Amino acid sequence: MLSPAISVVIPAKNESGALGALLPRLTRVVQPSQVFLVDDGSTDNTAELARSFGIQVVSHPYSMGNGAAIKSGARAAQGDTIVFMDADGQHDPADIERLVARLNEGYDMVVGARSRGGQASLGRGVANRLYNRLASYMANRRVEDLTSGFRVVRADKFREFLHLLPNGFSYPTTSTMAFFRSAYPVAYEPIRVSKRVGKSHIRPLRDGARFLLIIFKIGTLYSPLKLFAPLALFHFLVGLGYYGYTFFTQNRLTNMTVLLMTGAVTVFLIGLVSEQITQLLYQPRNRRDP
Repeated sequence: MLSPAISVVIPAKNESGALGALLPRLTRVVQPSQVFLVDDGSTDNTAELARSFGIQVVSHPYSMGNGAAIKSGARAAQGDTIVFMDADGQHDPADIERLVARLNEGYDMVVGARSRGGQASLGRGVANRLYNRLASYMANRRVEDLTSGFRVVRADKFREFLHLLPNGFSYPTTSTMAFFRSAYPVAYEPIRVSKRVGKSHIRPLRDGARFLLIIFKIGTLYSPLKLFAPLALFHFLVGLGYYGYTFFTQNRLTNMTVLLMTGAVTVFLIGLVSEQITQLLYQPRNRRDP
């Protein structure tokens, strides 16, 4: 059994089909009293099933989102270390011990990194690789799995960023970049995942735009200038090149050149202001998130 100082938080919405197989395996690794299942407005018997195993249940009166469930679980958890894992049967409770052991090597967050074969679909796999590469560029460190929901964190460090976490599906991205920004060491531990039980709550058409916004959120959460400065430089070089073309062919300065040059300055200034705002987001907080 894992140390009593460890709490396990599981966000769940209509996952009774998967929990029936997951919870018996989980309770062989950790005491039921250390597990906090957050029932995010389920319409099935998710909460009742968890209680039958002696697991503590935090219930939302209606569905508030995966991130909101993570926040509720982090507030309710009593351990110094929190394990977050999905309720859909993809994560193996036997891997928790390895992640905790890696955390004890001096890290503040250890993320279970999935292999390419562990991605839910080809499209999701391509998108996740894109996120990983962008995050690696922003953080100047290789990010192996930005969106994995299986992770172990220092509870006090994680609670510092509850005010930054969205209520939707991008809490792994936000928390990872927040830890990097605050110079809290992050490690990755390879894991194998199983096929999820039941249907995913993610809808490509509904959530596609949200995941696209994750790309911009990665940049603005970590270092906006690293995102905006290249865009400003691109605008400037295009404007300069177009000016050279019109000067030699028409011997004049065009409105398009002025627009491109002005756009370059505007984008750079937006990045500069965003950088200052980001600095404020990571000021030390003297109180716990309520």
